[in-house]
Amino acid sequence: MANQQFHQVYKQNSVSTASPGELTLMLYNGCLKFLAKMKQAIIEKNISERNVNSQKAQRIIQELMVTLNQEYEVAKQMMAMYDYMNRRLIEANVKNDVAIVEEVEGFVTEFRDTWKEVIRLNRQKQFKGDQA
Repeated sequence: MANQQFHQVYKQNSVSTASPGELTLMLYNGCLKFLAKMKQAIIEKNISERNVNSQKAQRIIQELMVTLNQEYEVAKQMMAMYDYMNRRLIEANVKNDVAIVEEVEGFVTEFRDTWKEVIRLNRQKQFKGDQA
């Protein structure tokens, strides 16, 4: 029980001390986790689990939509992609379709990997700036 409490405190601290970029990365990773659980639930024909994990993934995508700064053109393009992914998850949930979940999973993975690279490049840039 103490180990579980420690894990909870660690998770809370990692979220509360994360940069906005790291929080976005956490959202992408969480979304991927729920998409994997959704796929497994479809395979196991577990309607309740499929629905719960679909809703969790959709909430994360909706959170990503809310955080977009619409002043930039790229944000408008991302909004359209997030909207598409959200609609596809609803369709996957209704149709019990693993292929649709995998399609969304591919987009989220690509966004996550791109975001990881942005964070890495920013850190590298900051480190070089600190050394100057």
